[in-house]
Amino acid sequence: MKHPYVCEIEVSQVVQAVLLVQHKEVRQKKSGEPYLSLTLGDKTGDLDAKMWDNAQEAIDTFERDDFVRVKGMLQVFQNRLQFTIHKLHPVPESEIDITDFLPASKRDRDEMWAELRSWINSMTNPHLKALLETMFADPAVALAFRTAPAAKTVHHNWIGGLIEHVLSLCHLAKFTAVHYPDIDFDLLLTGVILHDIGKITELTYSRSFGYSTEGQLIGHIVTAIRMMEDALRQLPDFPPALRDLVQHMVLSHHGALEYGSPKLPLFMEALLLHQLDNLDSKMECMRSHIEKDRKVTGVWTGYNSALDRSVLKKRQYLEPPPEPAQSPAAAIVPKPQPARPPSGSPFASKLQEALKRES
Repeated sequence: MKHPYVCEIEVSQVVQAVLLVQHKEVRQKKSGEPYLSLTLGDKTGDLDAKMWDNAQEAIDTFERDDFVRVKGMLQVFQNRLQFTIHKLHPVPESEIDITDFLPASKRDRDEMWAELRSWINSMTNPHLKALLETMFADPAVALAFRTAPAAKTVHHNWIGGLIEHVLSLCHLAKFTAVHYPDIDFDLLLTGVILHDIGKITELTYSRSFGYSTEGQLIGHIVTAIRMMEDALRQLPDFPPALRDLVQHMVLSHHGALEYGSPKLPLFMEALLLHQLDNLDSKMECMRSHIEKDRKVTGVWTGYNSALDRSVLKKRQYLEPPPEPAQSPAAAIVPKPQPARPPSGSPFASKLQEALKRES
């Protein structure tokens, strides 16, 4: 079993750990010498890491997505945690258990798959139900759907994140469909389940999370339409108008042209799908950003580009840390005494004479 995990590394202790290189950048000191700026991680989190000394010897020994054994110390620099690397060596993949390095859903993936099947089985529209059953009849699609992350970094970025995100949307869809009686729940549910199915090939997750060549060239929206067309060829009786509605929901679920949707949502189920998808992704993004924030003190996180803001750490704000206890000597503060004029000054002499006359 791997030890220590990122979450177990404590400040000011020299440790040795095997970590995955998630980001690598060679920079220069003011002296012109190179140093390494890395992001290192495992399934419990990641670290901002710097190798200031002897970096030249290590630069060409590893690349992004390689595993390295590092010796160093976690320190606080400008209110942020930073791992200073003293030594670094690459580690062969044969010595690695990949499950130690990729974060995974806390839920059992087979259990989530069974829940998804129950949502499909509950549908009453025979055409939509047949479409979903046909698309998931391929064992490779079914396995990838319960394995893939929902995104590279923004939200649900872990193994099983895609199906976890979809199941969250299923519950939100059921609640809102009751609230808005004009909503066709089976149509909304179909859009929920299929809107991100193209991510099973858009994203890569063998070591770290990234984009495949197909994902970069085509994207998950177009891939989903392709997959749907393949399934519809097996369903000759599927109504063309219903096909157009389902495909429009997939095409428009990002909600705006500048966010990658080739169409804006043009009917109620499509608009509701976009709003629910945006809600679930943003809420998870905010929760995860607070959890992973590297600032050591304070009630505000660092800036999040996906949310376009810093986020308030509500718990720390409502329950600030206690003030450090004072020593008994420091707690006794003498009361300030009024300044006395020097006894030999002219003012002092006149004051004394006035007091004597009054007495």
